[in-house]
Amino acid sequence: MVSDLTIPPANQEDPTWSRVREYCQDAFSEFFGTFILLLFGDGVVAQVVLSRGTKGDYQSISWGWGIAVMLGVYCGGKSGGHLNPAVTLANCVFRGHPWRKFPVYMVAQVLGAMTAAAVVYANYKSAIDMYEGPGIRTVGLENSTAGIFCTYPAAFMTRTGMFFSEFIASTILQFVIFALADSGNIGAGPLMPLCLFFLIFGIGACFGWETGYAINLARDFGPRLVSYMIGYGSEVWSAGGYYFWIPMVAPFCGCVFGGFLYDVFMFTGESPINTPVLGLKRLVQPRRKVWSNTYKSPLDSKV
Repeated sequence: MVSDLTIPPANQEDPTWSRVREYCQDAFSEFFGTFILLLFGDGVVAQVVLSRGTKGDYQSISWGWGIAVMLGVYCGGKSGGHLNPAVTLANCVFRGHPWRKFPVYMVAQVLGAMTAAAVVYANYKSAIDMYEGPGIRTVGLENSTAGIFCTYPAAFMTRTGMFFSEFIASTILQFVIFALADSGNIGAGPLMPLCLFFLIFGIGACFGWETGYAINLARDFGPRLVSYMIGYGSEVWSAGGYYFWIPMVAPFCGCVFGGFLYDVFMFTGESPINTPVLGLKRLVQPRRKVWSNTYKSPLDSKV
């Protein structure tokens, strides 16, 4: 039997929304990828904390964040599944990701994280009221729930220690990502999301205790802003000696350094590191010769 459904001609003009979706594909992809990341990540922390450890423990949190990254990358794969402004920056610096897309990716990632944090709060609001008391929202106390949404350092940590902890975790993150993506190495190929699951689980299990291994501005700043908006107060910024800026800055430094290390010692493909003077010559030359596929010129092949 021939179906009554008709197939539109191939040359028929796309509907308006299809054109919008195509134009905004990268932004939508990063938004929903980061949304899924934070939905599972903050969700597992909420379940462990609010159940007072009866529905999981620290290892559950490490597993949960690993799963969160894996599923987030699957959902945000059309844009590359960066889900992290620091990872996007490293790709702009070392892999020719268009610089013009950097602010688009970062805004989408932060908004996705904020939306997920709001959904987690809405889902667990009754449990938070039971845990802290109706309408009570605190930071840094024994029964505080602010840590569900963003990271706070252990009480014994110094400012230098906080920065270094986030820096080294971010360095490991980007070094391993570049290794997994390198076809000249073993390469993860279609197993990349699964490999990232184990990478994030490993970072959490081995380097996560001291600062909560934010290693991602969007993951930390977006939910922190939401927690401020829903009543946790200005202490979300001042806690830990105004710790909030460290997960905003250290991941950028760590990811760029991790990418630098991989390209200097391991990578043999196209990278500014594999040009004269480790790319410094390009850095000081006019814009047309700066390595980036945002703005290529015939002169690039001669640099």
